[in-house]
Amino acid sequence: MNMIKSCNIPFFSQKYLQNFILILLFITCWTALIAQAQTFPTKPVRIVLPYPTGGGSDVIARQLAQKLSVKLKQPVFVDNRGGASGNIGMEFAAKSAPDGYTLILALTTQLSVNVSVFDKLNYDPIKDFVPINLIGEGPYILAVHPSTPIKSMSELIIYAKQNPDQLTYATSGKGSGPELATQLLQNMAQIELKEIPYKGGGPALADVLAGHVNMIFSPPLVAAGHIQQGRLRSLAVSTLKRSSGFAQIPTIAESGLTDFDASVWYGVLAPKGTSPEIITKLNLEINDVLQQSEMKNILKDNGVEPIQSSPEDLAKKMLSETTKWAKVLKSSAGKKTN
Repeated sequence: MNMIKSCNIPFFSQKYLQNFILILLFITCWTALIAQAQTFPTKPVRIVLPYPTGGGSDVIARQLAQKLSVKLKQPVFVDNRGGASGNIGMEFAAKSAPDGYTLILALTTQLSVNVSVFDKLNYDPIKDFVPINLIGEGPYILAVHPSTPIKSMSELIIYAKQNPDQLTYATSGKGSGPELATQLLQNMAQIELKEIPYKGGGPALADVLAGHVNMIFSPPLVAAGHIQQGRLRSLAVSTLKRSSGFAQIPTIAESGLTDFDASVWYGVLAPKGTSPEIITKLNLEINDVLQQSEMKNILKDNGVEPIQSSPEDLAKKMLSETTKWAKVLKSSAGKKTN
């Protein structure tokens, strides 16, 4: 600006030149962003998974990476960073460069629950990330041990009201999906159940199978075999709609608890600051992958219904679920302190 003034350019000319320079800078930056999106990616892309290897989410992540690498014509690999309910992986992804080369595949727990469970997080799932795709959601199966005198959701609610705090349920800890689903059930049905917490889903299920605990919300992939062999009795699925893989099992909502929904959903996100053009490109490519029959089958085999979505769909899901589970957790905390 000093240079402009020293040349004694008239005021209106100075203003014109300033505006011209700003427009030129804007066009240059915009052109660079478009060019970046058009050439993206030029190197391997990382998908952070905040879970260890071997689980259902790992299978889904690896299939997504494999299919996406074909679409992007670059290697896409899964980086497992489990621990602390997924917080380790989320923090790593949040602090990664916002260039589209680090993504994260996260679940309900990381995207909408942990903010209400942990006193302090080193990331904010809404402020530190840009949504890309909501790729799918699936149910938990509410199952009881066969010795339990309950054969339907209606019978469970009646029994629990007549015998408050007598029915026991197994969970894998505070803030876990099964724990949240059971808390929501207690709130909506106005019943009291007794929680038996465990350090993992395996020990929790083992004690239900042994008849030491009455009931559990279990992932379909884990519960299905035991249900087929008669070691568990299924009562309902936790989603609003019946699951295509378990169409014979009714929803909890069908029992009269309208709008009951405790689904497990999967979202793909990028660090805040990733360009909109790259987000759009990734969204389109991931949606295309989700239309492929092999990817659909992988998801359904793991109890997940594939979803075609926009970044806005995932953003809305995160906001609504964060609000819902915050209320559920606050309510359950109040009950325990009264």
